[in-house]
Amino acid sequence: MTTTFPDVTISTDRLVLRPFEEEDVIALTEMMNDEHVTAWSSAPHPYTRADARRWATRRSHTERTTGRGIALAVTEFLTQRLVGTVHLKNTNWRTRSTEAAYATAPWARGEGYASESVLAVAQWLFREQGFERLELRTAADNTAAQQVAQKIGCISEGVLRNAWIVRTQNPDGDWADSRTDLIVWSLLPEDLDEGEDFDTYESYATHGSHAPGTPYGQHSGAYGHPVGADRK
Repeated sequence: MTTTFPDVTISTDRLVLRPFEEEDVIALTEMMNDEHVTAWSSAPHPYTRADARRWATRRSHTERTTGRGIALAVTEFLTQRLVGTVHLKNTNWRTRSTEAAYATAPWARGEGYASESVLAVAQWLFREQGFERLELRTAADNTAAQQVAQKIGCISEGVLRNAWIVRTQNPDGDWADSRTDLIVWSLLPEDLDEGEDFDTYESYATHGSHAPGTPYGQHSGAYGHPVGADRK
């Protein structure tokens, strides 16, 4: 039985989801230091360029090769700018289930990129990888992340009480940890027929280079685990 995801690139009309590269380091550093990502994720803070380089060049790829999941950089098709990240983690190959975490850059919020990218990954996961369950977990006060889950057709299953730590910023600018509940959402293959659909996705194996026809003429490939660390 296959226990690793393929080295893949997924595209929609607006987005390209691909493996992380060295060139993503600067944009990833900026995104992960955004206050909304800091508040809702478990990524280090401050998030240094060294953290970003380790994730982009090594740790994100190890997620796939060890079978734990897959981490994809989400980029705009036209500009190639880093929109965010989608990370499948805690993958159970026997039950064919996994959990999605995601983050979105501040400049890209409000465009529906989070919903579009997570839904494209879900479609690929169910239709091409034979998975039976995708799970999302959102902090109780992260209403924007909950709207993303609802928009792609997820069903709320319940609450994990006191199960997560979020950060809140004090008036002096310091960050403090506090505990919160997690809302558990699930998406099954049959739910895709009822949820909002985006333009058809495409996927192809990268094997270290971009497939023909992508916007990357030169070549085709976050630390911590964001929990719905984005806005719509």
